[in-house]
Amino acid sequence: MTESIADRYRRLSAAFAGAIAAIPPEGWGRRTPCEDWSAQDLVAHVVQSQGIFLGLVGEELPEGPSAQDDPVGAWAHASGAVQRRLDDPERAATTFQGFTGESTFEAAVDRFLCADLVVHRWDLARSQGQDVALDPADMARIREGLAPMGDKMREGAFGPEVPVAEDADEQTRFLGFLGRTA
Repeated sequence: MTESIADRYRRLSAAFAGAIAAIPPEGWGRRTPCEDWSAQDLVAHVVQSQGIFLGLVGEELPEGPSAQDDPVGAWAHASGAVQRRLDDPERAATTFQGFTGESTFEAAVDRFLCADLVVHRWDLARSQGQDVALDPADMARIREGLAPMGDKMREGAFGPEVPVAEDADEQTRFLGFLGRTA
């Protein structure tokens, strides 16, 4: 059975929530692989991104907990708003004109927000000195979705591609593609 976008977002959102919940109080100031971002900054970025994508279809993220004061609550609040829209087929199919042309809300969530949840979950874990094994199917889907964007995907989103050894494993190659080192 093929995983729906709503179900994929739900799964990746839950994994991201787990990564947030695993950060100890003293871990929020630790640096992530994202230049100049602490773990706290990264969660705030991902929470803010959910609101940006809701804004593309004329919806605002309702007031809720701040990522600064309550990262777990802020993520539950923001991801819940996106999930409710995805769970409603009519609202999920809402179209908008974005920077890659016309898209539906659910297609944009799948291409960008789901990719962010995979990559930034890894970033959060790395900020705490932990390793995360990324799902091969997720890595393949993200690479396929981002590759056609070429260097445009690197403008403000990902760093320059990092060269990796020819015999590097799939995750190391994927992370290098996104400008990260394993």
